Amino acid sequence: MPLSLRDRFFTPAVAKAMMSPSAILATGAGAAVGILVGGPLGGIAGGIAAWSARVGLAIPGSPTTERIDPFTIAEPWRRFVQDALGAQVQFAEAVRRAQEGPIRERLSSLSGRIDESVKEVWENARAGHELADASRRIDAQGAVQEFHELVQSGAVTADGQLGPNASRSTPGTLAALRAQLETADRIRNTVATTADQLRLLNARLDEAVTRCIELGVGRFSPDEFNDLEANVGSITDELEALRSALESTSQSASSRGSQTIS
Repeated sequence: MPLSLRDRFFTPAVAKAMMSPSAILATGAGAAVGILVGGPLGGIAGGIAAWSARVGLAIPGSPTTERIDPFTIAEPWRRFVQDALGAQVQFAEAVRRAQEGPIRERLSSLSGRIDESVKEVWENARAGHELADASRRIDAQGAVQEFHELVQSGAVTADGQLGPNASRSTPGTLAALRAQLETADRIRNTVATTADQLRLLNARLDEAVTRCIELGVGRFSPDEFNDLEANVGSITDELEALRSALESTSQSASSRGSQTIS
């Protein structure tokens, strides 16, 4: 049986990471950035976030899943994954500190959903990184330049219709140029939308973990836990839907992204 997040959190590797020099340096760096952005309170928040992300990297992955490594992808995708890992660590700590009994049991029952949400953030961030890379490989500027050359030659009109000097190959060339530009626009829009959605869902995940911390030290309230479970579940579902949309766009990019005009 795969280990739960709680079991993977309480390991020698995580304990060592908590007090490691790299964790301390990360905390200091995060605090420094936070102070520059938001003053003393920002420094505290930045330090905690940086420390949590560093410790999150030390949590052993589930034997059935690949290891999450945010440093294999570029910004802003890396930051999204680091934030999710930080929330995962804070959740595990909330479970550890929760009162024995029904409160801890209800919090522990959320471990699977939290794990799944972090995994989905990773999958979405990696897909976003790959799409952004694909967007850079598409020569949209070259396609625009070639279209202008067709217009100047009289083969195509400025509004994209066939001109008086069109040859037999002009319709195919024009269709290919349009497809290339449409693909570039679609990928660019998907990348921007994905980044916005991940930013929002990460914020909601942080909010849910904060709520876990609050419920972990208060009175047991079944209704509040039900609301929390529904919220965490909706976050996971929305992340899964986002990944499905990304996969669809990625498949389209793969089929058209390598197209060249000759």
